[in-house]
Order: sequence, then C-alpha cells, then structure tokens
Amino acid sequence: MRMIRGSFLSTLPRGGRGPLLALRGGQRQPCTPTCRHPSSWHSLSSFTSYSFPPPTTTPTPTTSSNTSCSNSNSIISLKKNHYFNNQQHPNTNTIMQLSFASVSLLALTGSATAFAPALAGSASAARTFSASALFGITTESSGEEKTESFRLGFKSDDAVISPWHDIPLKGEKGYNMIVEIPKMTCAKMEIATKEESNPIAQDIKKGNLRDYHGPIFWNYGCLPQTWEDPNEEHPELKVFGDDDPIDVVEIGSKALAMGSVTEVKPLGVLAMIDDGELDWKVVAVAVDDPLAKEYNDIDDVPAAIKDGIREWFRWYKTPDDKPLNGFGFDEKFLNVAETEKVIAETNEAWKKLKAGDTEAGKLWLN
Repeated sequence: MRMIRGSFLSTLPRGGRGPLLALRGGQRQPCTPTCRHPSSWHSLSSFTSYSFPPPTTTPTPTTSSNTSCSNSNSIISLKKNHYFNNQQHPNTNTIMQLSFASVSLLALTGSATAFAPALAGSASAARTFSASALFGITTESSGEEKTESFRLGFKSDDAVISPWHDIPLKGEKGYNMIVEIPKMTCAKMEIATKEESNPIAQDIKKGNLRDYHGPIFWNYGCLPQTWEDPNEEHPELKVFGDDDPIDVVEIGSKALAMGSVTEVKPLGVLAMIDDGELDWKVVAVAVDDPLAKEYNDIDDVPAAIKDGIREWFRWYKTPDDKPLNGFGFDEKFLNVAETEKVIAETNEAWKKLKAGDTEAGKLWLN
C-alpha cells in the first residue's frame, strides 16, 4: 500500500445543508449519492484551509443501497491540520473551526458492501464468528439483498432466536457486540427491534432504504440485552434514551461481518444527543485485535481517532437537511470505568423491559 498525503473529505456541508462536497485536484465538486470515493483524487497536501460557499443545489437522498462504497487501496493520511471554516456550532453563537490532527484511515481494497461479509462465507468472514460459535449461533438471510425485503435472521441449534434478547451481554473475554454495519460500507443496517425475532434489516426513512452518504470508517453495531430507556431522563443531561440497544463503534484493524457476534473490550463512551434523545456510543476494540494489547482506556486511543468518531457522528445527517448532532459532558469521551457503568445501566433497563416493569410500546419481546 502507498501513503497518500491529503484528505479523505466527503462531509461537512455548510450549515448542515447541501450535497456532500469532495475535493478533486483542488476543486470543489459535489459527491454523487452513490457513495463512491475515487482513487484518482489528487494530493491535497498543499491545502490547509477550506471554506465552503452556500450550496446552489438541493441534496438528492439515496433511495436504495444498490451501490457500494468504493475507495482506493491505500492508507489516506491527514498530515497537516485542516480547518473547515464558516461552520456554526450548534451550542454557541461563534464560528467553529474543526481541526483534524494527523489521521490515518485504512481504506479497504476495491469496493465493499454491508451484505458481502455476512453472506460470502469467505475465510476472513468465518473468523469473525468466533464468539457466535460459542453459543452455536448461525445466521440465515431471506429476501433480496439491497431491498426492503432483506432480513438476516439468527438461529441457535436450528431454533430462531433474537440477537437482541437471546445473545448474552458478556462473553468469555469481553462484551458481545452484534455487528450491524461493517466498516467502509454505507447501508444503514440495524436490528429491527419492532419485528418478530429482531432480524437485521436496512433502516427505512420516508419509504426509502437508508444509506449513509459516505462510508463509516469503523465497525458499527450494538450490545445485546441493553436498552436506552425513552422513559428515563438522564440526571445530568436531562434527555431521554433513544429506545434502542446501546451502540458500539469498534475501532479495530479488520472489517467484521454483518451479523457476527464479536467479543469486544470497551474503552470509552460518548454521549451523543440526536434529535433531543440520548444515544450513547461505546468505543471498543475486538479482544483478538492487535490494538487490544495497546488500548486499555480512552486515553490510550489516539486523539485523531476520537476526533474522527465525534465529528463523523456530528455531521453525518446534515446532507439530509438535518441539524448537527450534539454531545454531552463537554463533548468528552468518558473513561472505561464510566463506560462500564453506562453499559450496566442499559442492561438493567433491558431487564426491566423484559420483566414487564417498563412499557414496551411496539418493541418485540420474546
């Protein structure tokens, strides 16, 4: 692989409006909604400041996932500090400057889709099912890929199970993460909490399949047997839970298969406020990843990675004309001790939900 000096920029539209902008050869160009990032981008090492004008076009939402997130076979590094000017911070009346320190993002070879790792049956995909094997868990797909009918169901000893309710929170060496979205893919896959047996399906908004407008750079999923209670107000943040299992951002070195159950080591947690709801993001690393030996707490994680996670989740909805997301606790990641407490609280909330002590609404409980 070769090192490219420059920037992997496909986000940050002005004021949360307008299409994604990419820089090619120093020129601003709108990205198409097909989520592609050509390997032919020119070096941006001479650029240190970018100021985006108001958009002249309206973004076109992605209506299907019939595209993949193509990218170059290279490590893309931000060797300088790059500043994005003229962005209004949601919590202040001042102009915000986002500074990105030296960052290295490992881009996967060729194109990647959320569906391929789970269904291909390759050796690399099989390795990610180590935790699943402990419980005799298998996955089975139904419906056509990249359509509303697609489902990835879970079985144990040929009996259908719920990945949310039946897979234990903890494994032998860490917490069990259910992978919903492999790194460097765009399809917004998630456990369907309101469907029978809670299969993984692609999220739908306003009748359209939901895709990110650019790939997510980490494996994304959730912890089973957890729940962010929408009836419970956080004592400090004064917001309520988002009615979902707690999310996990896995920052390891390999792409994990959709539907795999991977034991992870928590490192920290970020309190994202999305549309007035508390949406915790646990930062973790797979216990068998080489980085697990280096990372034991959030301070061990490079600032560039933490900044990248925060800013990705701050901006990712803006192409759909949504406001920037905010964060509690002065936008800081809480340490591993606090993360363990947050996970335990969401596990207790799930137990109350299962016991019938909390109103389930439309959620499916087996």
